[in-house]
Formats: sequence, structure tokens, C-alpha cells
Amino acid sequence: MKERELHPLPLRLWHWVNAAIVIGLIATGLYLRRHGIAALTPHDPVLLWHKGLGLAMVAAILFWWIYTLSSRNRRRQYAVGRSDLKSLFLQARFYLFSPFTGEKDPFTASIDQKYNPLQKTAYGAVTLLVLPAQALTGLSFMDMEPLRNVLLSANLMGILDAVHVLFTYGLVLYLIVHLYMATLGERVFSHTKAMIVGSEEIAVGSDEGRLT
Repeated sequence: MKERELHPLPLRLWHWVNAAIVIGLIATGLYLRRHGIAALTPHDPVLLWHKGLGLAMVAAILFWWIYTLSSRNRRRQYAVGRSDLKSLFLQARFYLFSPFTGEKDPFTASIDQKYNPLQKTAYGAVTLLVLPAQALTGLSFMDMEPLRNVLLSANLMGILDAVHVLFTYGLVLYLIVHLYMATLGERVFSHTKAMIVGSEEIAVGSDEGRLT
């Protein structure tokens, strides 16, 4: 076995910081849904934490966009091409049945293809749709005049709240699937270790390369 570098340091830091932000938002959000925001004071600690974490998410999203778009190679890693669409079903079959059949992963990460088709689809949906939607709808609930008055007069707050909650459910579902997929490396914690140290063990003779 030898090491292959996969994840540069900025991406690893963003991943774990963003994970902490999302978990914190889900935990505080559940508290707010259970107790009702209307029943809380504007200075309630949980409400302030939720708002603060929401602003941190906005900063994290902006960082990811700037960092990814600043490099053509990084942009290419998330682009879904024809070859990805052709192998999408094969990759889905691996994730669904490999724990029971011992099937080998049909995708091997390399300098040209860091993510498999399902990873590209999932990561793209989360970073380009779910997280931005959560951030924008969350910002709409803050006391930002005159935006808040406009939204209230147009009776849009209920719709925005429903969208915010709907995408939260989607995010929770994504986290569950993400944790499952993270266990399907050479070993159970191979992918997790790679996101901590930046490299992953591969069999000698496999494709390798540095991804920057």
C-alpha cells in the first residue's frame, strides 16, 4: 500500500468547519422549532447561536465558491459530464449492494477524476442549492429592514419558513447518506482519515496524483 494525496488543506479545513456549522444549525434549529421563535426573547442564547452559525455558513459558502472557482482543476472536479451520466447507475448499484456482495468500487479517484458521478451530483446539489437556499431563507428571518417589512407585507414569511424547513430535512438526509458513503473505502475509516490527513492508502499500481 502507498499514500495518494487527495484533499488539500484548505478543503479539509472547510469540510470540518462546515460540518460543525451544519450540525450546530440543525441542533439549534430543532430547539427553535420545538419551542417556537415567537415564544423566545430576541436575546435568547439558542436563537443568537442559530443566527451566528447562519452567518458563519454564509461565510463558509462564499469561501467554497471562491476557492473552487479560483482553480480550473477544482472547478472541473465538480462538473458532471456524459461519462458520469453513463456510469451513474453502476455507481448507485455499488453503494446499494456492495456491503452484501463484496463488489469492488467501479470508480478510482485520480488527478483527473476526484469524485465519482454520485458524489459530484450530491456535492453539487448541496453546495450550489441546499446550503445557499438555507442561508438566503435564514437571512430573511433576521431583522434586516426594509427587507423584512417587504416580506411580511407580501405574506412570504410562511413560504420562506416552509422552504427553510424542507431543505433542512434534505440536509439531514444528505448527512445520513454521506456518513454511510464515508464507510465504503478500503477500510471503514479510510475516507474519513483522508479528509483529516489529506491522503488515502491505495494498492500499489493504482492511479495516483496530487489534487490541488
